[in-house]
Amino acid sequence: MKTTIVGINWGDEGKGRMVDLLSEKYDIVCRYQGGNNAGHTVVNHKGKFILNLLPSGILREGVVNVMGSGMVIDIQHLTEEIQRLKDAGIAIAPENLKISDRAVITMPYNILQDCLEEERLADKKFGSTKKGIAPVYADKYLKKSFRMGELKNFATMKKRIADIVAWKNLTIEKAYANKAIQTADIVAYFEKYGLHFVDYICDTGLYLTEASKQNKNILFEAQLGALRDIDFGIYPYTSSSSTISAYAPIGAGAPNLKIDNSIGIMKAYSTCVGEGPFVAEYHGDKAEELRIAGGEYGAVTKRPRRVGPFDAVASKYGIRCQGATEIALTKLDVLSRYKEIEICIAYAYKEQELTKKFPFTDLLEDCKPIYRKVKGWNCDISKCRTWESLPKEAQDYILYLERLCDCKIKYISVGAEREAYIERK
Repeated sequence: MKTTIVGINWGDEGKGRMVDLLSEKYDIVCRYQGGNNAGHTVVNHKGKFILNLLPSGILREGVVNVMGSGMVIDIQHLTEEIQRLKDAGIAIAPENLKISDRAVITMPYNILQDCLEEERLADKKFGSTKKGIAPVYADKYLKKSFRMGELKNFATMKKRIADIVAWKNLTIEKAYANKAIQTADIVAYFEKYGLHFVDYICDTGLYLTEASKQNKNILFEAQLGALRDIDFGIYPYTSSSSTISAYAPIGAGAPNLKIDNSIGIMKAYSTCVGEGPFVAEYHGDKAEELRIAGGEYGAVTKRPRRVGPFDAVASKYGIRCQGATEIALTKLDVLSRYKEIEICIAYAYKEQELTKKFPFTDLLEDCKPIYRKVKGWNCDISKCRTWESLPKEAQDYILYLERLCDCKIKYISVGAEREAYIERK
């Protein structure tokens, strides 16, 4: 079985929590895109963990974790993230962590460039996480990046560094009037943070292909959500990689593999970190109440997330983009405080009512949410472990979302802990 765990909306849907839960049934968990610009939060018997680069399966003993070729890897951050997990008693070695030789390395000057550009944009900024993601993906497609596999032949790699640094300084020094990057500093950076990963680096495509032939179960883990995808998201307020399920085998390094199942993760309400149009956004006290109830602050940025009610228009679009075969609904327990719950069932655009079509980004600013109120359950559901134990109003809410989105809701999260969920049979 080859399954993707993907975000239906703007990201921060709770993918890490679901990967940690479902990884018990899988032999391999593979991250296939993005970098350390988002975090997957997992709570289990060993504690609370925020994973930015490592696949969420790293917390399961016996699971092999793969960092695919579609990723961009900040080797300093990865070094520190691994050390934090080791300090917490998590075993990490080449036997359970394999890093693609084709994955690109996020460089310190990529981070610098990201920060300088956001400063230049001022009040027109994109809301970057300032982790160097857009610059490093740009370098990749300009064929001016370094890949993890080069660390295995460092003598040859060192010959490229001076030329790349001279090229990058055309931007850093000449365009931004910033202090020039030094070749010696980049060499030292690789020596300190890169060379110790040599034993982890391999051809992940070959590894995954052989695992598939042996009928191993593979879980592909995405970062962010469909609305942050570089092609299908709210461009230009997107990430710089493909967050879509169909990209998983490519980003893993094994484009020959075929996906069997796509599990879409969506919250029982809406959240958004960063800039860009967000039609059903709450403001003021209404937003703050929901934000505090859900603990809605970015795992990486710590920024308050923008919040709102469940958005059926955006969710249907995300489900279509992801080819989701079933849904995991997260944070249902957060809505337990409400006697009435709003749902955005459509957008009003000029004189049109949009229910099926998610508008092109430029048109979203002119869309207004159309709400429907439903009865809340107004009681604690965090101890519920079966569908029958949920209050009828909670069941009705889930079934209504299911009808709106035309996709089966199979998993329901009622708390942050690993066991705090319901599986509908």
